[in-house]
Amino acid sequence: FSPSLSCLSLSPRCPPALALHTCQGLAPCLPEEGQVNTSGPRLLLATLHPASGSSTAMDRIFSALLTSLLLLLQSYGVCGTPPQPRGTLCRTKPTDLVFIIDSSRSVRPQEFEKVKVFMSRVIEGLDVGPNSTRVGVINYASAVKNEFSLKTYQTKAGLLQAVRRIEPLSTGTMTGLAIQFAISRAFSDSEGARVRSPNFNKVAIVVTDGRPQDGVQDVSARARAAGIEIFAIGVGRVDMHTLRQIASEPLDDHVDYVESYSVIEKLTHKFQEAFCVVSDLCATGDHDCEQICISAPGAYKCACKEGFTLNSDGKTCSACSGGSGSALDLVFLIDGSKSVRPENFELVKKFINQIVDSLEVSDKQAQVGLVQYSSSVRQEFPLGQFKNKKDIKAAVKKMSYMEKGTMTGQALKYLIDSSFSIINGARPGVPKVGIVFTDGRSQDYITDAAKKAKDLGFRMFAVGVGNAVEDELREIASEPVAEHYFYTADFRTISKIGKKLQMKICIEEDPCECKSIVKFQTKVEDLIDSLQQ
Repeated sequence: FSPSLSCLSLSPRCPPALALHTCQGLAPCLPEEGQVNTSGPRLLLATLHPASGSSTAMDRIFSALLTSLLLLLQSYGVCGTPPQPRGTLCRTKPTDLVFIIDSSRSVRPQEFEKVKVFMSRVIEGLDVGPNSTRVGVINYASAVKNEFSLKTYQTKAGLLQAVRRIEPLSTGTMTGLAIQFAISRAFSDSEGARVRSPNFNKVAIVVTDGRPQDGVQDVSARARAAGIEIFAIGVGRVDMHTLRQIASEPLDDHVDYVESYSVIEKLTHKFQEAFCVVSDLCATGDHDCEQICISAPGAYKCACKEGFTLNSDGKTCSACSGGSGSALDLVFLIDGSKSVRPENFELVKKFINQIVDSLEVSDKQAQVGLVQYSSSVRQEFPLGQFKNKKDIKAAVKKMSYMEKGTMTGQALKYLIDSSFSIINGARPGVPKVGIVFTDGRSQDYITDAAKKAKDLGFRMFAVGVGNAVEDELREIASEPVAEHYFYTADFRTISKIGKKLQMKICIEEDPCECKSIVKFQTKVEDLIDSLQQ
């Protein structure tokens, strides 16, 4: 019972060969949630966190992300109507699930509330019932408290209400004692656990933020031997060695780390998918696609062969008639605050130029502008000032690092009021894309600027890394939010965001013209392969 991800194509409306390259070469990707809105300009926000690894690792990570962002922009002018989600079938295998939650004194009350939100989100994705999934919660610090057992609540509503009532204990950290309690009490017949069987899973999710005051290795081994699959989630200054002693194999699937409780909710999707048993509706023929069926977790989508485009019904295809690409106004909004650090700022400049390299820059196609912000906002060059890639790249390289605060709200207001104005080179009727890089929490108010951008029709994407603030990302992102904001807890997994962004769709007068995406995808694959080597 290990998490698995299904593979979606880069753009299911592009040639099958491209979809095959994406699935085999670039990695599995998370499912899209709902239909993507294809109208209006796009604003993309990426959040940077100070690097902790080597320069080579950073190169690999940011190449995967930023070249993928470019693919999003490139596809703006070459693909058409998105495939429609046609069917859903996500059933959770009957599971006895017990949360083992650390509420020691190091976990502040507001942080404990984040853990409760995480538990609630996981529960929301389960099939709860006496014959499906049962849920219990163990709360521990110096002592162990059985908040409710597997037999206590048989409905999802009852579980969610019970989770909201849990209070932190605020003393020590006896993780081993809590795991022993799970073995002897929580997973016992008297508390509602079912007899061990291939038809049922027994799962424990341990959440802790520190070093335990007792031993965990032996008791965790006994739990695993008893058939309990253990996931270990560490927060902040947790001892990673302890997590590995607790978790089941393979450790890569069962150990997770987040920098703070404010981002623990990001792990929700992993566990929702881990508990989801999905039928491959395409393989079984349970679909109504005319040409191509693409499997996704709990659903499928229809696509068309090369030379055809998907009709509005989401299942039939029509022959293409040819066409050409559309124009794009692109403005980079770059965070130059002190926390970004000079070496990371140089990496950002490098990857800006990688994006520029793959654009068709001209008066009738892509125009590029660049703005840097920290405690103030500085326009490096406006849209249309440079007419070719060479001049744009040279100007990017010359950009000096401001090295002060993080006024994201002020920067967003500048983007709205100035960068995309006609006086600064913006073209009426041309899609407008902003790519914003920042390193975390804004030091000013972003609500008004974020709302105004959406009211003006900007398509806003928010991408957060490390200590990104979820509320800010959601506030910036367009609807549906699930399609417009992305987060990864650390740089080791940031490439997954890039691969998810590769699936984002675009607007084009001729939805069948996918040759430029195929060409660019090949270039991206070669780059990532070389960096990984």
